[in-house]
Amino acid sequence: MMQTIGILGGMSAASTQIYYRKMCELVRQRLGGLHSPELLIRSLNFAIIEDLQIRGQWDEAGSLLNTEAKALERGGADFIVLATNTMHKLAEQMMDGISIPLLHIADATAARVVKEGLQAPGLMATAFTMEQSFYLDRLRAASLQPVVPDTADRAEVHRIIYEELCKDIIVPASRSVYEGIAQRLAEKGADCVILGCTEVGMLLNQDNVPVPVFDTTLIHCEAAVEMALHP
Repeated sequence: MMQTIGILGGMSAASTQIYYRKMCELVRQRLGGLHSPELLIRSLNFAIIEDLQIRGQWDEAGSLLNTEAKALERGGADFIVLATNTMHKLAEQMMDGISIPLLHIADATAARVVKEGLQAPGLMATAFTMEQSFYLDRLRAASLQPVVPDTADRAEVHRIIYEELCKDIIVPASRSVYEGIAQRLAEKGADCVILGCTEVGMLLNQDNVPVPVFDTTLIHCEAAVEMALHP
């Protein structure tokens, strides 16, 4: 029996669309025919979330996510997928009082990196994810040694995510910028690169990065489908 995946998305809508498409593709590949995943999706207004991020009102954002996670549980979700890396900063607050599990994106990604025998992943993500401990510590807990871009590169990665990718805007010049940052991470000693924002895969993939690539969105989707099919 397939479990119901509860997706808490909209942060941004661009990445949530990828989650839906990828999960449908994976289930169809696994089961064939007309099979598709059992899903519940709550998609939030990212403008509200982004404003809370800018203002540093993380408690208010966490309360909002908690309300939505409870709605997914009431709706019949068997577990929750938070379709954004950055908002995993609030994972503990989001899951307060909720009995179904959260499939954490950083844990799923770290497990994949470890499985491939790599240990120094470069991290390209929002400034929150690259600079704060909530994500880096999950990687370190898996015995990984994450490498982050320098200050200027972190700012540019963050800007492109919010000004372009979250709006479904693909700019060739920005792809070149991202390729340069990935190259510099490799030169700093990264033996792979984690696309640590759910939109970064819109510009980078294994074809334009010189070291192995781990796309957190795709890894998260694969882990969710595996969990749904083999509870």
